[in-house]
Amino acid sequence: MLDILLMIVSAGLIILTLLQSGKSDGISSAFTGNGGLNLFANVKERGSEKIISNLTLALGILFFVLVILIRVL
Repeated sequence: MLDILLMIVSAGLIILTLLQSGKSDGISSAFTGNGGLNLFANVKERGSEKIISNLTLALGILFFVLVILIRVL
């Protein structure tokens, strides 16, 4: 039962991660130096971005707890 729940949570986590918008201009700008990459910039999320981010965090925590539970049991 926990294995099935873990698969559902992991699929949801993958989908929500792919739905999130990028926080920078791309990985190529990090290597070429274009765009002024600032890793410590304070970026506020609004609306649907905040909901997706919070759901991703919740599913990540649930995934971690399920893996620990499956390993212990």
